[in-house]
Amino acid sequence: MSSVLFHSLRVKAIQPDTAEAVVVSFEVPQELREVFGFTQGQYLTLRKEIEGQDLRRSYSICAGVDDGELRVGVRKVKGGVFSNWINEHLQPGDTVNVMAPQGRFFVPIEAESKRHHVGIAGGSGITPILSIMKTVLAREPASRFTLIYGNRSLRSTMFKEEIEDLKDRYMTRLVLHHVFSDEHTDAPINMGLMDRGKIEAFLGTVVPAAGIDHAYICGPFQMNDEAEAALLAAGVPEEGVHVERFGIAQPAAGAGQVGAVVHEAKPGDAEQARITIIRDGLKREIQFYKDQPSILDCASAAGLEVPFSCTSGVCGTCRAKVMEGDVRMERNFALDRHEVAAGFVLTCQAHPMTERVVLSFDER
Repeated sequence: MSSVLFHSLRVKAIQPDTAEAVVVSFEVPQELREVFGFTQGQYLTLRKEIEGQDLRRSYSICAGVDDGELRVGVRKVKGGVFSNWINEHLQPGDTVNVMAPQGRFFVPIEAESKRHHVGIAGGSGITPILSIMKTVLAREPASRFTLIYGNRSLRSTMFKEEIEDLKDRYMTRLVLHHVFSDEHTDAPINMGLMDRGKIEAFLGTVVPAAGIDHAYICGPFQMNDEAEAALLAAGVPEEGVHVERFGIAQPAAGAGQVGAVVHEAKPGDAEQARITIIRDGLKREIQFYKDQPSILDCASAAGLEVPFSCTSGVCGTCRAKVMEGDVRMERNFALDRHEVAAGFVLTCQAHPMTERVVLSFDER
């Protein structure tokens, strides 16, 4: 089985955006233009050896489809080795291994449509929504976009100048609502946390739920859940609510490491299983034992190069389809119910429940 295709891309530019975030642009050679063609809302998985560790992290593309550039926004994360390295050490001219764009956080563009798209972003969650917003405004000339964007303050707001430029360009089609948790504003609706009550306040006044065709949510875990609940309760159809998750719920004090998953065998798990992995049309058989953490761990231990990034059930990079057998997931923050019903699983969270399982990474 051949190696997962990471491509070495040269850093074209690094632009400071806030005191804690930068925008990284990559040079894409002509022969890789098709490989790195992207849909609005998708992400890149970056790979680099940092302090002796082979690390992978996923970052959303913040460019519009028509920008002619491939770039991501990266905000520092407390204790985040990769994000801090990018902000503090990465330089123009350096190379980074990058996987082709992935992700399903988008709705297909319909040039003739007259739709109302709404983005609900918190902090660095603006990155994929900015890509969606720019592309919708450029390619759906009769549609409009409303952005509700929460930050601590104007100073900490990512892409504030680019968003204001978009507002100047699309004055009648783009509406902006900033919400600041640590900064006073004249309007109470623009102050406070991006919780369910805040989203309900917007839906009940300036952004009526009845007029929303598609809503895109991306931000801290709790904000995502509460915004989604508010939209559904207000009557926005489930198929019109789209959520992209960057992280998982913070544990209570003393509960252990953030993001840690204890993979324990459960009743119904197979004692052992013969698993066939399909990728790029090639098949490889591995043996799984009940005490192994996940199918992804088993595949990696067997020397298979299969796609993954976060290993926390969030990003969806390790998504595969069960072609034969039964599998359960420890947790899932990336797949919607339709994908699960169709047989897709996150291999980093997957445990076989039958002695024979066939998984394909080629099914999309």
